[in-house]
Amino acid sequence: MTARVDMVVRAFQRGFLSCISLLVPSGQRAEWRREWQAELWHVRRACAPAGAVSWQAEREVTAFCLGAFQDALCLRLHAPKNEPRIALLHGSALQCLLFLGGVLAASYGLTLLLPGVRVESHPERYQVRSGLIMIQDEAYSNDWVAATIPVERFRDWETTRQRYFDGLAFYRIGEQAVSAGSHGTGGWEVAEASKNLFSLLGLPVRFASQEGEADAGLPQAILSDAVWKREFGGDPRVVGSVLRVGGRDVRIAGVAAEGGWRLPGKADVWLLERDSEIAAGGRGHVVAHLTNQGRSEMWASYVHIDAYSPDEPGDNLCGFSFEERTRGPWGIYQFTVLLAFLALPAITTVSMGEYSVSSHRPSWSRRLCRWGYMGAKIALLLPIVYFLSLDVAYWHTTLYSLASEYAQLAASFSICLFGLRWALLDQRQRCPVCLRHVTNPARVGLASRTFLAWNGTELMCTAGHTLLHVPGLPTSWFSTQRWLYLDTSWEFLFTGSGVG
Repeated sequence: MTARVDMVVRAFQRGFLSCISLLVPSGQRAEWRREWQAELWHVRRACAPAGAVSWQAEREVTAFCLGAFQDALCLRLHAPKNEPRIALLHGSALQCLLFLGGVLAASYGLTLLLPGVRVESHPERYQVRSGLIMIQDEAYSNDWVAATIPVERFRDWETTRQRYFDGLAFYRIGEQAVSAGSHGTGGWEVAEASKNLFSLLGLPVRFASQEGEADAGLPQAILSDAVWKREFGGDPRVVGSVLRVGGRDVRIAGVAAEGGWRLPGKADVWLLERDSEIAAGGRGHVVAHLTNQGRSEMWASYVHIDAYSPDEPGDNLCGFSFEERTRGPWGIYQFTVLLAFLALPAITTVSMGEYSVSSHRPSWSRRLCRWGYMGAKIALLLPIVYFLSLDVAYWHTTLYSLASEYAQLAASFSICLFGLRWALLDQRQRCPVCLRHVTNPARVGLASRTFLAWNGTELMCTAGHTLLHVPGLPTSWFSTQRWLYLDTSWEFLFTGSGVG
């Protein structure tokens, strides 16, 4: 763990404890917050002596922070019945914004901690060259991940002049026995691939070594990031050493970037060989780079291909663009946010209510504060939607899948839609003057006289600024809530509340 990540994790842990303290009854909140902060210091000293930084230590410290939630919940359940509710619901606007800030810090912290989310949130890690397509047998056009091209057919294409392609690469994945010296022998998913595969894709290789090229007798091997960390402890000095793959020696030439592989199949190691050295038999995947003429034939992300061989009739093939797999989560997020804003009027009213004509209406500065509070809630909500949707969709995997995209789509839309609904409802229930929640609901009028007199619920600002009238049954003359501003003659009713 780097010092920068450690600093972010520590800030997340402290912020999490501060947010959890909002669940504690107000009279005990400050004391419990100080107690948890002191215990956090002792736990950190015990788990990470002498300033040692490791993921194991941070997991133990985070587990302690999660235990504080149980303490707060227990205190809340055993609080006196007259204890005020959580500050988020009936507290000040500042407390609400601090709570949202804590949720944002927590969701961003998960983004840094979960490998799959960390990879997906940085699309530059898995960008490939433009103009790349995957060639597939058209009979399998609905199964993008199927290996359908025989290696013999690929060799024919390599030796034939191509009009639409200026680069071709082949790979196929299968399990083979791998011996890593002192690390023992096990079955790994090995991708037998053309020597130009990574250069054709434009994928970066960390700790790239030229030793394998100098030693013509040993093929190059590229380790996946997961295997490099699991089997070799993330030691960069492993580059240049020898592995035994399927009964032959290969030299490790580098480590693939984390999350960079977006092609079908999961490989632990890529064995880069000359095309003539790839074992005959079996089917695999073919990646091609289009020429300008080839790109002109593309229709959206699909193109039909006719392949001919001197000895065999033509094959019906199709090419699929890599754009869908490398576009990243940002486009989905933008689409769902726009969709949520359009769908919001279908589940709640977007009106803030009517206001009485009164000389006691708030000043322009107060009105700006009110709308600034609304804007701040939305500004905090939108990044929360982004990070939480990524956490939901990619917490369990570092590999691209349509299921993860659909999960992000559903999570992003749902969180954004209901988050915006909450922001509007919260705004509609806050006094336009002091931004406190109106409380003490009282039933006014009779339901049988709805069309002759006012009938509904009346709530008041505990600071004596306003009354809120909410109709029980919307009518043509009273269809939405109304704010009534109070003059100074009402102040004597609120002098004993201690709120000014």
